[in-house]
Order: sequence, then structure tokens, then C-alpha cells
Amino acid sequence: MKKVKITVLKTTLDKELAEEYGAEGLKACPMLKEGQVFYADYAKPEGFCDEAWKAIYQYVFALAHGAGKELFYYGDWIRKPNAAIVSCNDGLRPVIFKLEGTDEVSVIDYTPVR
Repeated sequence: MKKVKITVLKTTLDKELAEEYGAEGLKACPMLKEGQVFYADYAKPEGFCDEAWKAIYQYVFALAHGAGKELFYYGDWIRKPNAAIVSCNDGLRPVIFKLEGTDEVSVIDYTPVR
């Protein structure tokens, strides 16, 4: 398994939906900032949003296991191999991520809890 580089490309706010459904004063995601970089494999990186991780984990896992060496989904989604553009599932203020497979071998650097 290889590590996957996760880059925060964009934090957004759908103003129209936020005005209709959001809490007063709602702003773009306060947890993640554009340009932040994380590395992951089978475990959520420290400081990464739990909800965002649940939304993107399957793509990270696939890239970590070499699924992106060709192109995802028959080449009709992303044109660059070993990469994916994904987002968290917050419909009012989604965060957009770039995932890139790396050649860095993943190692377990913690003691699993039983």
C-alpha cells in the first residue's frame, strides 16, 4: 500500500442554499484551509475532518492500492492517472480535494487497539 497526498483545493459556500437553509452567519468550512496537504492510506490523517474523511475514504483507499495507475471509471471522469478530484458531502459548504497516489510505501506507525 502507498500513501496518498490529499490537497485542499478549494473551500466553498453555496450562498443561495446557505441563505435558504443555513444557520445565520454560516461561512465556508472552518476546519480546512486551501493549500493544506495531508498524507493518508488506511487511516484518517490527524487534523482531518471526520465527515470529509468519510466522503473521500474510498478514493484514498483505491489510490493507495494502485487503482488509479490507469484512469478512474474507464477514463470518463479524470484525465490524469493516479489522481482524483473529490469533495466532502457538506451540501452548503463543500470542500474540494485533489488526491494523488504517491510512491511512498505506507507503514503502520501506531499500535493498533484491540
